[in-house]
Amino acid sequence: MTRKRTSTTPPPKRHRMNSRAERVGYGQPPRAHQFKPGESGNPNGRPQGAKSEATILQELFQHKITINERGTSRKITLLEGILRRIAEDCLKGNVKSFAFLLNRYHAITAGEPASPTMSEDDAKVLNAYLADFRKTITGEQS
Repeated sequence: MTRKRTSTTPPPKRHRMNSRAERVGYGQPPRAHQFKPGESGNPNGRPQGAKSEATILQELFQHKITINERGTSRKITLLEGILRRIAEDCLKGNVKSFAFLLNRYHAITAGEPASPTMSEDDAKVLNAYLADFRKTITGEQS
């Protein structure tokens, strides 16, 4: 035998959301749980004023060093000193230094960023992949 419920309180009603602004889901947390203005989602994150790797490298390369050239001392940037050393290696017959320096010079004069050259094997693999990709797009069967 089952007894009838004697409680008079109705079950809680479900809250329906009518507008799109109130939708909740992936990337749309409820308003009560969204970050307030000025509040961070990562309070222990990167401290303000911390330098990125690019900034540190720029500052490092702009650091002045003293060199002795023909009996006189001069101050030049670290980057200039490194490039001078690579140029000296080129004159001594280092082919890799020569190729690097020539590629950098070409990239700067052409206004292009430095990019590593692709080997012949890499080019073949890339071309084969592109051919397969084109076949899948067009729906051709091989």
